[in-house]
Amino acid sequence: MIWDQIFWWQTNDEYSFGYLVPLFAAYVLYDRWPQIQSYLFRGVALGKDCPSEAPRRGLLMVLFEWVAFLGLLSGILLFFVGGLLRGVSGPQNPASLAISMGFAWTLLFGAFIFSKERGDGVAMGLGERLAFTCLFIFPALIWLLSAPMVSVLQKAILVFLQSQVTSVVFLVFDLVGASLEREGSVLILNGEDRVGVEEACSGIRSLTACLFAGSFLAAVFLNKFWKKVLLIGAAMGLAFITNMCRALFLTYWAYSRGSGAIDEHGVLPLIGDIGSVHDVTGFLILGVTCMGLLCLLPIFNYSPEVPDAFSTEDSEDAVEGPEASDE
Repeated sequence: MIWDQIFWWQTNDEYSFGYLVPLFAAYVLYDRWPQIQSYLFRGVALGKDCPSEAPRRGLLMVLFEWVAFLGLLSGILLFFVGGLLRGVSGPQNPASLAISMGFAWTLLFGAFIFSKERGDGVAMGLGERLAFTCLFIFPALIWLLSAPMVSVLQKAILVFLQSQVTSVVFLVFDLVGASLEREGSVLILNGEDRVGVEEACSGIRSLTACLFAGSFLAAVFLNKFWKKVLLIGAAMGLAFITNMCRALFLTYWAYSRGSGAIDEHGVLPLIGDIGSVHDVTGFLILGVTCMGLLCLLPIFNYSPEVPDAFSTEDSEDAVEGPEASDE
């Protein structure tokens, strides 16, 4: 799977973050290894001692086991079909998606199936097995982000993002009274200069990278499932908002200096060429978004302490007080 995805990491800038995926997946497994041990080897789950008696096998447990068994077989088959397609026709989106999805299903459903018993031979309950399987969600599903989407889905997302960026930019400039016209995803400035909202300006690159960063931060630093989902949603929202700010700035830059000014390169002392205005703002916005996610972590981890009505010292004084007064 890694060998297959390296092709996309090398040839597509949108997936260049993929080089970090194996390292981050391995780190998450390393970070959660004590929890994995607690479920399988020491018979301790969620910080509590597991019961020494085997839980009763109900109909719900049997149903989950059959679903997991079918899911495991489907994952293995999908991985095999993706690998066969990759070997016959070379790199292509459906093959990479099938390989990564097959790996994800195999890992998740396999984790559920092989957690049937603890190391001491006692069967695990349904809640424990589901919680154990959840430990592998990030290492299993993160590969779906580092692999390219199928062309139909990717095109639909690109068209939607381009339309939203163009509409917002046109609305803002129209509200301030600027001379601006719109033709699809192309903006006509001052009746002459034409600026197109290309695929790179749609924000899909920053959206994918921020989804990866948000998923990793949520997996490592947050302990509640709803917090993880909320942080991933915040990553998507930040990526969209910051890319919109970038589009507004680039449009203003082209409006005041001409459309060619966007592609002009800047030069800094001791550094040299730093790239065009278009590229520099892209990297800057990506950095701002990642910093915003880091700033959200203390907010998500904040837990207000509820003060006790009486402290221990106060309660002791309250008990010893009357005796002392009687003496």
